[in-house]
Amino acid sequence: MSDDLTKRGPQDASKINIHEDWELTYWSKKFGVTKEKLSQAVKAVGVNASAVAKHLGYKG
Repeated sequence: MSDDLTKRGPQDASKINIHEDWELTYWSKKFGVTKEKLSQAVKAVGVNASAVAKHLGYKG
């Protein structure tokens, strides 16, 4: 199954894939951080979007 490139967000919004540049862009904009800071957060707490948001102090 291939990705539907017409969709603007990730297929599974509960996980962050830092190996896809468009996901890095999407999540870094959502959380208001740099791609590097997002990558560091994922490496620190894992791919769970809620855990990353909490780690970054995101109040969105």
